[in-house]
Amino acid sequence: MAAERRRAPRHIRPGAAVTVLMCAVMTAGLYGCADSGTPEPTPTPTPTAPTPTPTSPAPRGVSPFTGLPAGPAPVLAVKIDNVPPARPHTGLGSADLVYVEQVEGGQTRLLAVYSAELPDRIGPVRSARESDIELLRQFGHPALAYSGSQTALKPLLQAAPLDALPPEDAPGAYLRDRGRAAPHNLYVLPGRALAAASDVENAKDIGFRFGPAPAGGEPVNERTVRFPASRYTFTWSPADKGWRVSMDGRAARTTEAGPVTAATVVVQYVTIRSSRFHDVLGSVSPYTETVGSGSALVLRDGRAHEARWSRPTATNGTAFTTPDGAPLNFAPGPTWVVLAPRG
Repeated sequence: MAAERRRAPRHIRPGAAVTVLMCAVMTAGLYGCADSGTPEPTPTPTPTAPTPTPTSPAPRGVSPFTGLPAGPAPVLAVKIDNVPPARPHTGLGSADLVYVEQVEGGQTRLLAVYSAELPDRIGPVRSARESDIELLRQFGHPALAYSGSQTALKPLLQAAPLDALPPEDAPGAYLRDRGRAAPHNLYVLPGRALAAASDVENAKDIGFRFGPAPAGGEPVNERTVRFPASRYTFTWSPADKGWRVSMDGRAARTTEAGPVTAATVVVQYVTIRSSRFHDVLGSVSPYTETVGSGSALVLRDGRAHEARWSRPTATNGTAFTTPDGAPLNFAPGPTWVVLAPRG
């Protein structure tokens, strides 16, 4: 079983360290225990609670994003800058889930999702994209912190089922780091951002399943995913029992917690097409399609597993299965999903 995530202490949500619950979950068979033996000839079954299986949503007291103990808490997504001047990041190691998305010029941005744990600050924060709206629909009604957006995109963000929280709508939730050059110096204070939001839903099932790894898989120490103008490398670290993240050939670190690691890395192959929006330089903004189906590669426990992904509609979660259709479990802990171009 993968180790619990290694982080510097921050504001832990109530219920995030429940030893008794963890023991109960493991005993109940969350990680794949199956019935065995021959039944008695004339049984009189004693009523018992259903045994959780790897195909079931996370039970109460367990995060549906990480498979680790966590109490109910609202979802905050933050759009994070990722060019070299924006590194090292702050608060990235506390994210339950991190998506990598392509933007203009073949660069990438990160969409980090928080619920179980909130750091003091997160950033640097940058602008939202049209793709974020579709991607976030599976979370119900989350909050989204971002630095701004193109004028034509604002009505779509305001109409979307999320709490849009740019600085003009939550000015007390942002600050500038004068030790860094703009625009790579804007940070969000997540507690204040959520205080400025309304009707934000708690974390819910988005299709992830946690438990023992599937049989087989290819042993792998390192895997690189390339975009037109950036690349990510994930290196298996037995000491961390997780994958260390590198960006453009340099180890990813945070200002408060050191190296960035993930228990599971998903390389989800998607269609990336042009949108009707463009940046101030005239570069067309890519649109990443996250509704549909396709192939994926799941990295966990030092092995790579071929997978399939499916998300029938925007309000559905994303299911990951083995090629023969069985649910593919992730290792408990933070997950990185790289939305890589098909082909």
